[in-house]
Amino acid sequence: MQCSRCDFEQRRYHSCRNRHCPQCQRKASEAWCEQRTAQLLPVPYFHLVFTLPHALNAWAVLHPEVIYRLLFQSVWSTLRAFSQDPKRLDGELGMVAILHTWGQNLSRHLHLHCLVPGGAWSETRQQWHPARSNYLFPVRALSRKFRGAMVSALRTACQSRALHRLTDDKQVGATLDQLMKDEWVVYTKANIQKAETIVAYLARYTHKIAIDNHRLIDDDQQQVCFRYKDYRDHDRQKVMRLGSEEFIRRFLQHVLPDGFMRIRHYGFLSNRCRRQRLEQIRAALSTGKRAETTHTGSRDRAPTTHAVSPMASTCPCPKCKAGRLIVIATLPPQRRREITMDH
Repeated sequence: MQCSRCDFEQRRYHSCRNRHCPQCQRKASEAWCEQRTAQLLPVPYFHLVFTLPHALNAWAVLHPEVIYRLLFQSVWSTLRAFSQDPKRLDGELGMVAILHTWGQNLSRHLHLHCLVPGGAWSETRQQWHPARSNYLFPVRALSRKFRGAMVSALRTACQSRALHRLTDDKQVGATLDQLMKDEWVVYTKANIQKAETIVAYLARYTHKIAIDNHRLIDDDQQQVCFRYKDYRDHDRQKVMRLGSEEFIRRFLQHVLPDGFMRIRHYGFLSNRCRRQRLEQIRAALSTGKRAETTHTGSRDRAPTTHAVSPMASTCPCPKCKAGRLIVIATLPPQRRREITMDH
């Protein structure tokens, strides 16, 4: 890559393919966005965010795989209970959930983003039951149901010794009792008619980690400087400086346990039944013909790859700070040469 002003050149590697690499997962993010967009139903969608209290951050440090798993389970059990209620939707809900563990300043902030179609599918009646509210379900009721489900799951995990690193039973009990007294945060937006917007928003974070390269301003042997948005101060853009060790510590706390899936699908959007359910729902909505031409959402369908222009602007030049780095050449991967030895 070369700067458009000072001719500074820099190599950018896209070969590690680690899911926590901010560079190598761009294509995976684009593919996910295209697949999810192809599977959208012609109904309003809802974006909900379930947040864990910061009192559980220390527990997540000791048992991240357990806390994250219980978060997914509790959120889904909460939404499914509401959707199956005959007084509400009386059917099966669909949900795509994405785990985020970070805040803008790289602190630990555990929350689950959920993309939910605005309605439920009744398998017995072969009917689509549309959502009756602009906010899907009452937020206060969701918060309390979620709180009860998560605290109950944590108590069960403690009793079964799944959280064995928490050795002070008295302190654990006091923490859980206090959590039941606190108000938990569930955020929901009014229904979104153009769901492609929220899919594109979520796609930026599906295959990335807490910080992207464009937010990095400067670094040396002692400090790292980066931009962040302060949501508590009217979303103002600010600059934070951290010591190198502290920056690395904050970054590494968001690396997921081996094999843990950050993106999960539930209900009629689960992998085992998604294709069949979507076809049934589209037929019930009398949009089968249009859906086949515009939303033939199949996980087997290969995503379209968009060629990136060699002159496409990317990030600011780290040397002059004024120009933009542009791609001037691409080096294809080379096969390793087989070394033969003569005996």
